[in-house]
Amino acid sequence: MAPPSVPEYNPYELQTVEDANGRVSDPSPYFGNFQVDERDKKTPDEWIRRNPDLLRLTGRHPFNCEAPLEKLIEKGWITPTDLHYVRNHGAVPKLEWGKHRLHVGGLVSSPQTFTMSDLAALPSATFPILLVCAGNRRKEQNMTRQTIGFSWGPSGLSNSIWKGVLLRDLLLQCGAPDPLGIVEDGVVMPKWVIFQGAEDLPKGKYGTSIAYDVAMDPRCDLLVAYEQNGEPLAPDHGFPVRIVIPGHIGGRMVKWLARIIVSTEEDSSHYHFHDNRVLPPNVDAQIATAEGWWYKPEYIINELGINSVITSPTHDELIPITIDGGYKFRGYAYTGGGRAITRVEVSFNHGERWELAKLLPYPVEHIRRGKYWSWFWWELDVKDVRDLCGCTQVWVRAWEGQNTQPEKLTWNVMGMMNNCYFRLHVHVQKTATGISLRFQQPAPVVGDGWMIKPPEDHQAAAKPTIKKDETKELRVFSMSDVEKHSSEEDCWIVVNGNVYDCTKFLDDHPGGPESIVISAGTDCTEEFDAIHSSKAHDMLKDYLIGTIAKTPSAPIPASTKPVAPVEELIALNPRVYAPFKLIEKQKLSHDTRLFRFALPSPDHRLGLPPGKHMYISAQVNGKLVIRGYTPVSTDEEKGFFDLVVKIYLPDRHPSFPEGGVLTPWLDALPIGAEIKAKGPLGSIVYLGQGTFTLPKHKQPKAVQRISLIAGGTGITPCYQILRAVLSDQSTAAQNIRIWLLYACRTDRDILLLKEINELAEKWKGRVRVWYTLSGACPNGWMYGTGRVNKDMVAERCAPGGDGSLALVCGPDGMVSAVMECLGEAGYAEDSRFAF
Repeated sequence: MAPPSVPEYNPYELQTVEDANGRVSDPSPYFGNFQVDERDKKTPDEWIRRNPDLLRLTGRHPFNCEAPLEKLIEKGWITPTDLHYVRNHGAVPKLEWGKHRLHVGGLVSSPQTFTMSDLAALPSATFPILLVCAGNRRKEQNMTRQTIGFSWGPSGLSNSIWKGVLLRDLLLQCGAPDPLGIVEDGVVMPKWVIFQGAEDLPKGKYGTSIAYDVAMDPRCDLLVAYEQNGEPLAPDHGFPVRIVIPGHIGGRMVKWLARIIVSTEEDSSHYHFHDNRVLPPNVDAQIATAEGWWYKPEYIINELGINSVITSPTHDELIPITIDGGYKFRGYAYTGGGRAITRVEVSFNHGERWELAKLLPYPVEHIRRGKYWSWFWWELDVKDVRDLCGCTQVWVRAWEGQNTQPEKLTWNVMGMMNNCYFRLHVHVQKTATGISLRFQQPAPVVGDGWMIKPPEDHQAAAKPTIKKDETKELRVFSMSDVEKHSSEEDCWIVVNGNVYDCTKFLDDHPGGPESIVISAGTDCTEEFDAIHSSKAHDMLKDYLIGTIAKTPSAPIPASTKPVAPVEELIALNPRVYAPFKLIEKQKLSHDTRLFRFALPSPDHRLGLPPGKHMYISAQVNGKLVIRGYTPVSTDEEKGFFDLVVKIYLPDRHPSFPEGGVLTPWLDALPIGAEIKAKGPLGSIVYLGQGTFTLPKHKQPKAVQRISLIAGGTGITPCYQILRAVLSDQSTAAQNIRIWLLYACRTDRDILLLKEINELAEKWKGRVRVWYTLSGACPNGWMYGTGRVNKDMVAERCAPGGDGSLALVCGPDGMVSAVMECLGEAGYAEDSRFAF
């Protein structure tokens, strides 16, 4: 094997093509000289041309692959783009150079949105970087005990030449504070840089974050890359732009990069917390979820670890035993953080003695500020193959300074960062020409290695058990069949072509039975996907009864008009989205708006009892978005309804650096435009006379004390209940006492402050209001500080017990914590509920 050589690339100008009229086209993604693979046809990726030699690891779709190890090495130190490993979580987004935008914002003084031409015009850097999936060699772990990850062989890595803008330079251009410079007083020093991709996945956008100090360290060479090996990026590798972080795992290198946010908080996306972690070997998937291990920062993976592999001999290679024949063992090694591999050792006798291998020269021109961002290749000559006749295993280990690889594998639930000694087994085998030595890898992607898969009951231990009747045969239904099951006593729904009988689940649904019943007898795929988490999708499995016929009968056409009798003049329809026109918009504060929408006539009521909410639906950037809202107007008011909405714009809120989805769309809505809404929804209703309908209560419940606990915008349903009870003139209602505990980040985030204080002043003897701020407090603040806790609940809420009811609305994490506090304060499960 010759010393690795790197092709010399002159500063590369993006290639453009002129059409017949002399117009210059934008760069297109790199495809190579391939045709669309048959396996990609009829998948969302059927427009992408891929090298058919790549080994697919997750079936047809999504596309995850590695190159055959021998081909990867055969192509040399620089990996061709078409053989580069691929890790995709879903369909590849079909982006265009001319239309794609990269937004840089957050804690920068000059947020900017860049076109690809803007990026290509900036000063650039070009150098080779090794990318490695944290799951490289995972199949060895899966052969020991099944992890929750699919099986990677030893080729989950690739070394290419990347070109782009250094992230540090880009952030400085946008006014990010420089940790290496002088920071002015009052400037908040960020802690994280968040990267978010453009693809839409079942669990949200793919996002992650890296420490701000790493991002801004000029020695770390983080690259906003738009070229690979002298060509625009391939679709599978992030066209038109991605982040590349040398010396780190591939999971931090977001493809199809759309947003870079500088923040004091790390990324909060599902993929940041539920991927790329090395948990202790005693923690399986169920324990990790139940005990919150995914969120413990000490188990996150960033930098690569030391690793090495024997690439020659290949799997099942035969080496004849000849009188004077020798053999050259070869392989690769790498480590993280730009550190050098200092030596590689090979043992032929189970580690009793180690032979020092030869490290091939690393290209000096690509050592950047003392950093080694690519892999190291090694070789070891065995002069006489006959010396191996007594050898049963060949081991390899690499060293980085005084640190080396562990001898034995340590299993972890994600199968990440496997870097134990790489071992070949050696077998003596008779061939037609004589005696040969056959070398066997531990766990190749194709073929059987020497590792033996464990029994099914052992390997299943990593994954949560899903109860399923394997003997039940799924029936095929038409939509007309499904439409017959549209009541609370017989409730079927269709999601993604599957039919579910949810009747038995209605009482256990966190949102109450009504939220499901309104969709009974319909295909609610789009709405279900827009609202629910992956956990909800998993829960559906227990209620699967069949599938929809491929040629379903025509569904009953939905009316866009209210279905309530005309004489009732109710605007909302619980099963159909109805249009409502925006007639007024007021700016209440820097980020809060009041929207007034017209009802069909001046005599119409909205039809939303106190405690209920409604869904608002909109197409935002081509994607259906559905959110729940509670108006601040009463249901007695006719001809209109009012929404008070906090607008989450990009770079304004540290907890939501990328901004909201629906609220900016609402903010931009012109007078006369329409929204679509349906309802009422929810299982909590104030009936009057001091009684409520509640989940888990078949009869109305009378109460004497109400604790309302709200977080942020969760105040609106609490406000509706507060106002409804106080305005009820019945004797039973007049005897009710109400405690309102309202938590916000700052005093500027308190919604309906004036209205709440007016009610508290008017009904002094019946209402107690307490605010608490988790962020900075203004001078003279007379209320609480910090998040809601058990002491605050005990002091500022009604005591639990008979006659007490607690209603909570806010972010999921807050609701969960508050429910625990209420339990400790004496509230039974059937007296504490979330809206």
